[in-house]
Amino acid sequence: MALDGVFLYTIKEELKNTLVNLKVDKVNQPEKDEIFLTLRGNKKLLISASSSYPRIYLSKTSKDNPLKPPMFCMVLRKYLLNSRLIDINQLDGDRLLILKFEGTDDLGFNSLYSLIVEVMGRHSNITLVRDRDNIIMDSIKHITPDINSYRSLYPNIKYIYPPKSQRLNPLDFTLEDFNKMSLGLELDSSIFSKIFTGISKILSKELFFRFEKSNLSLYEFSKEFFKDYYDFKNFSYNSYVDEKGLLKEFSSISFETYNEYKAISFDSPSELLDNYYREKDKQDRIHNRTLDIQKIISNNLDRCNKKIKILEDTLEKCNEKEDLRIKGELLTANIYSLKEGMKEVSLLNYYKEEEEYINIPLDELKTPSENIQSYYKKYNKYKKAEESALVQLSLAEEELNYLNSVFSTLKTIDSYDEIDEIRRELMESGYIKFKKEGKKKIKPSKPLHFLSSEGYHIYVGKNNSQNDYLTLKFAERNDLWLHTKNIPGSHVIVKGQNIPDKTLEEAATLAAYYSKASNSSKVPIDYTEVKNVKKPSGSKPGMVIYSTNKTAYVDPKELSLEKL
Repeated sequence: MALDGVFLYTIKEELKNTLVNLKVDKVNQPEKDEIFLTLRGNKKLLISASSSYPRIYLSKTSKDNPLKPPMFCMVLRKYLLNSRLIDINQLDGDRLLILKFEGTDDLGFNSLYSLIVEVMGRHSNITLVRDRDNIIMDSIKHITPDINSYRSLYPNIKYIYPPKSQRLNPLDFTLEDFNKMSLGLELDSSIFSKIFTGISKILSKELFFRFEKSNLSLYEFSKEFFKDYYDFKNFSYNSYVDEKGLLKEFSSISFETYNEYKAISFDSPSELLDNYYREKDKQDRIHNRTLDIQKIISNNLDRCNKKIKILEDTLEKCNEKEDLRIKGELLTANIYSLKEGMKEVSLLNYYKEEEEYINIPLDELKTPSENIQSYYKKYNKYKKAEESALVQLSLAEEELNYLNSVFSTLKTIDSYDEIDEIRRELMESGYIKFKKEGKKKIKPSKPLHFLSSEGYHIYVGKNNSQNDYLTLKFAERNDLWLHTKNIPGSHVIVKGQNIPDKTLEEAATLAAYYSKASNSSKVPIDYTEVKNVKKPSGSKPGMVIYSTNKTAYVDPKELSLEKL
């Protein structure tokens, strides 16, 4: 269920009951399209105009703020700090909320301002409007006439509401209105979203499923559902996850059409959205911030794969060298029978147990000795090429494994600091040009830390720097070390000795889950004591060799272990 007008109604009611008559203590803008209003009692209101995930709700999330506040943040601080939130309204049941603030201006007179939040996909916006003359003080996204001919959003012009929907307000409609709006519409799962404002297609599908099971007319069903809903009789805040634990949807009612998914219940719409969007928004923003890294890695992976293909073709061609050596030796042994001008000679191959004659091509313009030298030269050329290709192939495969390991760590990133760590690692490895860091103190991120069901501490590296730290510096000689067999992934350390089978299985499952094989099954996991793991001199970050290991096979999945 998208954050539509129907769900937004529950948010509006929660915010009215929680925030009205509280003063604004702080205003922050951690992202270019997102603000936090902190009201009295440390209540944080998150408002986002993200094109992907526009939203508004009470949040417990904390984010780092830029050193220099954006202009929109400064405007909000000027007009809203110490003002009182006096009312919250929803426009015609649609995806637009109006937050009314009362404060004092520079002369001490009361002033009213409206913070208008439009939750409308790529058209989402947050606009501060002065009520007495309807003038825009500022907007988080400036919309000029060349972008939108219907209305503009930038400072010092009058605010114009989005075009009014021709669909019905689910809070207020008559039978005549309903019949007129539904006339000529096909009776399918999208019927409710075509008749009413603020109804997403997902909710419309759920309502249609319920309608088909009822004995009511479409009008009667709609009247009854919306009456119960807006009288707070139908609310049930759930998020739905699939068998892999991935979030699929959320809703303010119980979805009968989502019975195949596991429903996780929440006590309030804000708690639900805070949980749901924390992961969704983080993944989206981190993905955008790592696009340059992904491009660099992808380009170098392509280069490595092409190089490996060329080297493998070279080695395949070099397989001819033994045939060239044998022909050279047979010609040498039979040089007395060779004549100038011969194009071919048939000689007994004494390297074979059975009697066998082979035909050896000759250059008629060369002497017998020159023909022999020609075969030996080709043999030596292929021999040297093979030796060089084997060395280059080993280096290329090592580089390929390293790049794949960096690529697989991108999915475990939790913060922007970890992106910087990977970027610095790629700089040190020569894939990115060095940039001056300034005087900013770099604080390394920490590996994941779990407590097994049997009380053992398990650590999981989220990038190659953390992998090296865990294996080479943090772990003790007799701790257990785990890693996917011949697959890029995280180093996993279990503290202690004589690790029981249950903890070993949990650690192996974590190693599989935080690897490139996270979507596979029966993933091989090598494990051994840390003392058997070594880092070759000059090898890339995260690259180690190990011995005396055993192998377990597990299915990757997210475990419900205590996270420390």
